[in-house]
Amino acid sequence: MKIFHGTDNANITRSTVLTLGVFDGLHLGHQRIMQTVVSRAKAVNAVPTAITFDPHPRSVLYPGNAPPLLQTLDQRLSNFEVLGIEQTIVIRFDRDFANRDAEIFLRDIVYERLQAREVYLGKGFAFGKNRGGNIELLRRISAELGFVADEVPEVCLRGQRISSSKIREFLKDGKTNLVRRMLGRPYGVEGQIVRGDQRGRTIGFPTANLKPRNRVIPKYGVYATATLINDVWRRSITNVGVRPTFDGDREPSIETYVFDFDGDLYGDVLRVRFLHRIRDEKKFGGIEELKKQIGLDSRSALNYFDRSGVKNTLDLT
Repeated sequence: MKIFHGTDNANITRSTVLTLGVFDGLHLGHQRIMQTVVSRAKAVNAVPTAITFDPHPRSVLYPGNAPPLLQTLDQRLSNFEVLGIEQTIVIRFDRDFANRDAEIFLRDIVYERLQAREVYLGKGFAFGKNRGGNIELLRRISAELGFVADEVPEVCLRGQRISSSKIREFLKDGKTNLVRRMLGRPYGVEGQIVRGDQRGRTIGFPTANLKPRNRVIPKYGVYATATLINDVWRRSITNVGVRPTFDGDREPSIETYVFDFDGDLYGDVLRVRFLHRIRDEKKFGGIEELKKQIGLDSRSALNYFDRSGVKNTLDLT
C-alpha cells in the first residue's frame, strides 16, 4: 500500500474511489465502508483510497475531551492494507485544516487532485469549517461535477450502532467478547517488552512485560490471550493491572505468560489479543496464594483454548 503524508505529492495515484475519516479501531462499520470502496474501485478500474487524519480532530479542537485512540496510526494503516486499500493519504489535522473550507477541499483535492470517481462517507461523518463537509455538501458537488457520492449505512449489533466510543466503553467494562463481535476480530495491543522485577520467574510463570503503545487497555483483570511471536499466534494468559499483591504500581502493567515457550523476548515488539476475560484483578495474601491462583487461571485459559470453536477460529499453537 502506498502511504502519503499530505496531498502535495506528485506520486499520488489519480482516478480513485475513496473515503474520508479517522476510522479509529476499524470496527465492522468502518470495514463496511472500506469494502464498499474496494469493490467499487474494482468495478470502475480505479484505485481504492482512504484519506485519514492524524492526530484525532478532537485532540486538536477539544484537547480536554479527546477520546483515547483504540489504535496507533501504524496499526490503522496496516489494517487499511489488509482490507484492500491500495493508497492512503494521511492529513495532519491542525486548526488551519479545521478552518479550511470543506467545499474547496472537495473540489481542489478530492475531485481535481485525486480525480475521484466515487466517494463514500460513513453515516454522520463531517469535516472542515463548521463541519460543513457532510454528505449533503458532497452530494451537491458530485451532482455538479459528475462523480458518485453516497453514504454507507451503519452497522448494528443487537440493535445498537457499532462505534469506537461504544468499543471503548465495553473495554473499560472488560467485555472483550462484545468488543470482538464489534471489531470482527479480538482487540489487541502492541508494545515493546521491557525488563520487569522477574517475580514470575521465581514462581514458575515467567512473564513478558509489555509497555503498550495503545492508549486503551481492557479493564484490570486476567485474560486468555493470543500473543504473536515470530508470525505465530501462541496461547497465553495476561494480567492487566497494578499488581496489588506487591503494594501496587502507579502505572498499569500488561504481563503476559506464553504457554510452552521459554525464549527471550526482551526488547521485542509483541502483539497481544484479548480473547476471554477470566477474572478481576485482586490482592492476595502472599506469593503462595498468588501462585495457586495463577495455576487455576492457567487451567481456565487452557480450557478456553481447548474449545473446538476457539481452536478452529484462532489456530493457536
